[in-house]
Amino acid sequence: MYSIIKILMSALIIAGVTEMAKRVPTYGGIVAALPIVSLLSIIWLSVPGEKKEVVSQFTLGVLYGLPGTILLLAVVYICLKNSLHLFMSLSIGVMCWGLFLGLQRIVVKLINT
Repeated sequence: MYSIIKILMSALIIAGVTEMAKRVPTYGGIVAALPIVSLLSIIWLSVPGEKKEVVSQFTLGVLYGLPGTILLLAVVYICLKNSLHLFMSLSIGVMCWGLFLGLQRIVVKLINT
């Protein structure tokens, strides 16, 4: 039952943001950029009594993912602005995101050694 509640609440939020974006794209984008997924995930991890260490590590993972996500969104925006097809824009954005995360992992390992 708990999983169904999580799925329904998450789906309602995504649907709401999508509907807002259809009406006012800029506001929809701003709301979509809010850390809704991260906050929901922290709540969903905390409610069943997950250890604070797990929630803390999850939050650190979100922080590690932010720069790559910013790059992905910037690349998709630039590609779409230059009239590339949506699928191509998303593909290029995801590839840049993956490359950035790989590079970030290497840099973090070098710094920590």
